[in-house]
Amino acid sequence: MSIDPNRAVPSQTGTGQALYRRARQRIPGGAQLLGKRPEQYLPEGWPAYYRRAQGCTVWDLDGQPYVDFTSNGIGTCLLGYADPAVNAAVADCIARGNMCTLNSPAEVELADRLCAIHPWAEKVRYARTGGEAMAIAVRLARAATRRGTVAFSGYHGWSDWYLAANLGESDALSGHLLPGLDPDGVPRALRGSALPFRYNQIAELEKIVAEHGPALAAIVMEPMRHDAPRDGFLEKVRALADETGAVLIFDEITAGWRSNFGGIHLTLGVAPDVAVFAKALSNGFPMSAIIGREAVMNAAQVSFVSSTYWTEAIGPTSAVATLARMEATNVAQHVGEAGKRVQAGWAAAAARQGLAVKVGGIPALCLLGFDAGDNSRAVMTLFTQEMLARGYLAAGAFYPTLAHQPQVIADYLRAADTVFGFLREQIERGTVLSALRGPVAQTGFARLT
Repeated sequence: MSIDPNRAVPSQTGTGQALYRRARQRIPGGAQLLGKRPEQYLPEGWPAYYRRAQGCTVWDLDGQPYVDFTSNGIGTCLLGYADPAVNAAVADCIARGNMCTLNSPAEVELADRLCAIHPWAEKVRYARTGGEAMAIAVRLARAATRRGTVAFSGYHGWSDWYLAANLGESDALSGHLLPGLDPDGVPRALRGSALPFRYNQIAELEKIVAEHGPALAAIVMEPMRHDAPRDGFLEKVRALADETGAVLIFDEITAGWRSNFGGIHLTLGVAPDVAVFAKALSNGFPMSAIIGREAVMNAAQVSFVSSTYWTEAIGPTSAVATLARMEATNVAQHVGEAGKRVQAGWAAAAARQGLAVKVGGIPALCLLGFDAGDNSRAVMTLFTQEMLARGYLAAGAFYPTLAHQPQVIADYLRAADTVFGFLREQIERGTVLSALRGPVAQTGFARLT
């Protein structure tokens, strides 16, 4: 799709912006997901709502097209929006009836497929979102071990088991992707039940094990997100789990399927006791899976884990179709190459324009930051504003999809090069804030007034 480089700067009075102002009066927090709040991108200027999405293009409520160079459905649509093969499978499922008193055979087909891809796993349970799947995994670990304490690293959702970490100190989660998460509503009795450690800091986990080993039910972590494990970190974590009898749970909700066909732990060579998948597993349709060793998974027979809509057929049907498409297209290789191209393009454009940037993350989860001191967040907001004016949804993270073909990336990088030059000029003039047409974007979790 061709984007007019001379299109007007987005209006703060667009239909989407107006609808979001109404939403904030009716919906606490404005949106159901923190990552979809306009305040996280371009307060007062972000389109907020979409009418249609196809490939990597999104049309807002006013019919304006934007090419998505953000997280593409918060990491869900690895094949691109509205993948025809997955949509066809889902449409057939709907036509045949997606809900019934009996069970969908797609549940068994998907379970067999997941265990074949991950030979260490023997049994599978399903949910429909990542957060609830993580809650299930922790529940099963506690039931299987008859213990209550959880050591964790990284971000793992909204559940009580996780937010309990902030009952002891308000900033315990600040180093785990989302600062500002207050534990309001989490029972005080859970204080001390969730203990954080930082990725690649094995001494911190060793300290937890030394102090809480006999009470440790689970070690929960992403096997890898942005930084690679160092000095045998994952192997040491695995050994500590074995030593204490704790269940090792890998949260593959974000990283899974992006860098390889399966969980990224398959590439890293360390198997957990339980792994959790969601997001890209079903290319935008609600579906999550908990896979694991029989001894842990059988705890679902004694601990009540059950929900009606975990049995509808669209979820497993879309996942089966998505896995087939992933394998047939070798999507992980495409995504890796696309990410490397964008990361190299950012670095080259910044060098040409004399702009200080930070390029990081693995190619499947690209990160961009601006090194402008206290103004860094304002510069990122200005980047989003100017890229939006040129027809791109853009921010500090880019999750490539199968739809991000070389020409699409080349067009984006040309626009980014121009905007980088504009940003450098504003920084030099000290006019970054005055160039913004609204407030600076928020970071982390913040209450909306």
